[in-house]
Amino acid sequence: MKYTIPTTTLPVQEIVPQVINHFQDNTTLIVKAPPGAGKSTLLPLTFLNESWLEGKKIIVLEPRRLAAKTIATRMSQLLGEQAGETVGYRIRFETKISDKTRIEVVTEGILTRMLQTDNTLKDVALVIFDEFHERSIHADVALALCREAQLTKRNDLRLLIMSATMDLPELSAKLKAKIIESEGRQYPVEIHYTGVTDMHLLPELTARVVSKASKDNKGDILVFLPGQAEINACRDLLDNKLSNTVVHTLYGQLPFAQQQAALLPDQTGKRKVVLATSIAETSLTIEGVTTVVDSGFGKRSKFDPQSGLSRLETVNISVDAADQRAGRAGRLSAGTCYRMWSKAQHETLQKHHQPEIEITDLSSLVLEMAVWGISNIYNMVWLTPPPQSHVKQAKETLHYIDALDRNKVTAHGKKIHQLPCNPRIAHMLLMAEKLEQEALATDIAAIIEEKDPLTIKEAGVDINERIKALRRFRRNDGKGRAFGLIERVARSYRDLMEIEVENEGFDSFMTGLLLAHAYPERVAFARPGNQSQFQLANGTYAQFSHKDSLSRESWVSVSHIDAREGTGKIFMASPLNPKDLKGMVKTAVSVHWDLISNDLIVHTELRIGKIVLKSFPMDDPTDEERSRALCDVVKKDGRELLHFTPEFEQWQAAMFRAQQQHPLAQFPDVDTESLLLTCDDWLTPFADEIEEKDDLKKLDLLQIISARIPKELLKLVD
Repeated sequence: MKYTIPTTTLPVQEIVPQVINHFQDNTTLIVKAPPGAGKSTLLPLTFLNESWLEGKKIIVLEPRRLAAKTIATRMSQLLGEQAGETVGYRIRFETKISDKTRIEVVTEGILTRMLQTDNTLKDVALVIFDEFHERSIHADVALALCREAQLTKRNDLRLLIMSATMDLPELSAKLKAKIIESEGRQYPVEIHYTGVTDMHLLPELTARVVSKASKDNKGDILVFLPGQAEINACRDLLDNKLSNTVVHTLYGQLPFAQQQAALLPDQTGKRKVVLATSIAETSLTIEGVTTVVDSGFGKRSKFDPQSGLSRLETVNISVDAADQRAGRAGRLSAGTCYRMWSKAQHETLQKHHQPEIEITDLSSLVLEMAVWGISNIYNMVWLTPPPQSHVKQAKETLHYIDALDRNKVTAHGKKIHQLPCNPRIAHMLLMAEKLEQEALATDIAAIIEEKDPLTIKEAGVDINERIKALRRFRRNDGKGRAFGLIERVARSYRDLMEIEVENEGFDSFMTGLLLAHAYPERVAFARPGNQSQFQLANGTYAQFSHKDSLSRESWVSVSHIDAREGTGKIFMASPLNPKDLKGMVKTAVSVHWDLISNDLIVHTELRIGKIVLKSFPMDDPTDEERSRALCDVVKKDGRELLHFTPEFEQWQAAMFRAQQQHPLAQFPDVDTESLLLTCDDWLTPFADEIEEKDDLKKLDLLQIISARIPKELLKLVD
C-alpha cells in the first residue's frame, strides 16, 4: 500500500531528505531538534513508503503516556484517520491498534516487554527513541537491548535516537552514528529572575508570580510546578482570581480528556493558565502560550537506601530543562519567562539531567538482563554504565528474594519479572497470594513506596499504625489529603491483583511476615541484654528509640532503616511472630580457620540469613559438606584468601578487552566477583588439596580458570 505522506511547514521538514537518504545504507542515526520542530509527529510518517520497511512496523518510544496518546492521535489526523488505524498506541492498561497498524507509539515499559517476548523484534524495522535526552532508565535499558539485538541477530534493525538537548557527540561516538540537526523555529524569550524561592511556600509564591505575569503580558501562561500537590494548591489560590481566565491542570494522573483540554485553546475564548509538571517540557504542544512561569523544581526518581526502593523526590531542575521550559514561551512569537530563582543560583545548576541509571534502584534492570540470559551486564553497550555498587546491591536483593540463583534467573524470578512493579514488591505480592493476604499486601506496598504520611512522634515506627490510618481514610470517603496518593497507589495494586478493597481489622503479625518477604535481609532479632538493639539477617545492627513500643519485641520486620553509620536507626517496622519464620530457617555449614591451630573448623548452623539460631560442631564432615563449606568461605573472603597474581589480573583485563571487541563471542565472566560467586564450579575439584588456609594461596588461578575457557575463545585474547 502506498501512503500519502503529509507535507508541512514544520521546521523538521527541511531535514527529511537527509534522514531518508541516511537510512538507505545505514541502520543508526541521531536527530537533534528543539521542541516544536515536529520531529515526533512528522519523522515517523516519512518512513511509511520506504522499501526497507518490508511490511514490518515502526515503534516510537515515548517516555510518558499522555505524549504517546497525543502523538499517535496527531499523526493519525495528519493521515486523515483515527488513532488505531495506520498509527496506533500501546500504553499501560490501554491499547489502540489494528491489523493495519504500521506505526505503534508505546511507552517505555511496553517496549521492554516486547523485547522480552521477541528479543529479535522480527516484526519491527525501526525503533525511534523520542526525547532521549531525558535519560530515563527504561530508555537506556531499551536502547542497550535494541543494540544487542542489532549487533547479534538483527543487523537490519534500524534505530533513530531523537533528542532536544544532551551531549550528542558522546552519544554519537558510543553508537558510531551520524548526527543530523534541525534548527527549529524559536522566537526570542525575555528572561526574568524573581529571586530565591522557599520550597515550603511554593504554591503561594507561584500564584503571586502568575498574577504579575497575567497583568504584564498577553496570551496564555504555562506554569511549571514539581508535582500534583503543588499544582492543586496553586490552582486553589488562582481560581476566580484572574479576570476572563480559565485555570487548567496538567499531570500524568489526570483523565485524558482533562489533559487534552489543557493542551487546546479554550472553547469559550478565555485566556488560559496551565499548571503543569515536567510532562509539558518537550513532546506536547500547548497552543497559545506566550508566557512561562518556571518554579525551578521537578520530580526525579532516586534510590532511597532507607526503604530499599526508588521514589520520586523534588529537586532543582538542570540548565537544559530550564532552557526547554523557557523555550515554550517562544513558539508563536516573542515571549517571556519568569524563573523563580536568582541569576546567581542559575550558575550553580547542573548542565544536564543526571542519568536515572546512576541514581535509581537497579534490581529491575538486573532482573531484566538475567531474563535475557545476560549475567554480566557490562558486556552490553551502555551510554552510561550502571554503577558497580548499585549493581552489586541489586544482585544481593534479587538473591535474597529468590529471583536469582548464582546470577541466573529462577522460575520464581520469572514470575516476579512478569509483574509491573519493583521486584521486592512483586515478591511480596506473590507470597501474599499463597497466604491469601493480597489486600493487606497492597496496602503495605503503597505505604512503603510513598513518603511516610505520619511522623514518628505521633505514630512511632510501627507500619501497622499507617495501615490503620489508611483504612480510616477510606472509611471516611477519602477526607484529608495525607493518604490520597497512597490510596491511589494501593488502588493500582488492587487492580493489578484483581481484588476488592478491605477496610476491616488485620493481623499485625501478618504484616510482619509480608514485610519479611519484601525485606528478608531485614528480619531482625533483639540482641540479649542490649535494650532496643537488633541484629538484622544481613549481619548489620540497628536500633529503635527506647520509647518506641516495638523496642520491646523479640522479632521485627524492618522496611525503612538508616544504616549509613555504625548501628542503624529504624524508621518503619512491624512486629513478627517467630513461628511464622519456619520457612526462612536454613541449615548452613559454617567453616572458619582456627588462627592458632590453622585447622578448618566446621559447624552445622540453623540460620535466618546471618542470624544464628543454633550451632552444632561437625566432627567428621563429608567431602561434599567440606567442599561446600570451603566454597562458602571463598565466596565471602576470597579476595583475601586467594592469590591474585599480577599475571592473572593482566589476563582478566585481556579477557575483558576481548569481550568488548568480540560481542558475539560467548565469553564466560572472569571478573573477580563472578569467579568468587561461581567458585563451586572451579574450586570443588581441588577441595581435597585444601587442608589449611595457606593452601588456598598456592592455587594457580591462571592455570585453573584458563583451562576452563574453550581454545577458540582463548585465541581471541591478546
